[in-house]
Amino acid sequence: MPRALYLHIPFCPVICPYCNFHKMLRHQGLVGRYLDRLELEAESWYDRHPGSLDTIYFGGGTPSHLTDTELKRIVRLFERTWGWPARLETTIEADPLTFDPERLERWRALGVNRLSIGLQSTQDPVLRLLGRLHNGREGLEAISSALEAGYNVSADLITAVPGQDAARDLHALAATGVAHLSVYTLTVEPDTPFGRRGMRIDPEQEAADFELADTILSSYGYRRYEVSSHAKPGFESRHNQVYWHGEYYLALGPAAAAFVPLDGTPGVRLTNPPIKGWLRGDPPERHELTVEDFVLEMLMTGLRTQRGVDLKRLERRSGLPVESRYAPVIGPALERGLLILKERRLRATEAGLMRLNALLQKFFEA
Repeated sequence: MPRALYLHIPFCPVICPYCNFHKMLRHQGLVGRYLDRLELEAESWYDRHPGSLDTIYFGGGTPSHLTDTELKRIVRLFERTWGWPARLETTIEADPLTFDPERLERWRALGVNRLSIGLQSTQDPVLRLLGRLHNGREGLEAISSALEAGYNVSADLITAVPGQDAARDLHALAATGVAHLSVYTLTVEPDTPFGRRGMRIDPEQEAADFELADTILSSYGYRRYEVSSHAKPGFESRHNQVYWHGEYYLALGPAAAAFVPLDGTPGVRLTNPPIKGWLRGDPPERHELTVEDFVLEMLMTGLRTQRGVDLKRLERRSGLPVESRYAPVIGPALERGLLILKERRLRATEAGLMRLNALLQKFFEA
């Protein structure tokens, strides 16, 4: 049974030029319609998948752009369905300018225990290029306030940005004492302002920043436990590991995707339409995973993690002899030092992580 839930809140105070998530500026009438539809969707999901939840994740968009009254309405919805807060971890994504110490106390009283703060950089020129409204000082003050309020805090950082000093950002964020850092390489998607401007990322800077993140953050006691995720021991994101290791999860909101059990298959992925169709009640797009689909997804996500892929468990869940089926890919990758196979657990080396996209492509081609 699914014990994790993702809630997509698409409203943002500003549309960043690099972002290709489903998002929009808010206006009161639209938020009200969103909340009305959310209640109907949640009650329908709860009828099919009742019980308590281990993790709840409010993502976006900018969930903290909702008012306290709007957030309380969502909390009441959970209280009368799965229960609130989640048993292990309740996360809300937050923009640095959407909270102050008083608001942090109110969120704590509501039951939120983890904040994921969209900092992106500590350097003002970089933040301006990324279209962010806060400056470096305000971002660091937001982290300090959240830590003082007792939250488990994660901060986001984007690297490979033209003109950025990645080492400066990494040292500044690590020095705050935040327990978790998500370090993403800037990607330029076609249907974004950056994409339409023809912005390009320097692959050498991308590779250098990737290595730099691990070098600097490990010196502060962080461990890279997933390609983009670094944590102090015991502070890894419980919710995100649900995705990476093939567990089932529910999803609410426009463009949100769930993965739930389905007899006779490894599971079914249900992806909601964008907000116009979602508000109308249009059904989600349905994709029943084949055994091959499921195995490839587990390789694709599991190899991104330090934990890797438990081949014995994957073969038990899928019925596919993974090791022999993909021997033409696994064997050469082991010889080249890109993968390690120990006690039937397959994981990528540091060299393998650097070449992970090309390596995964070989699994798909096979």
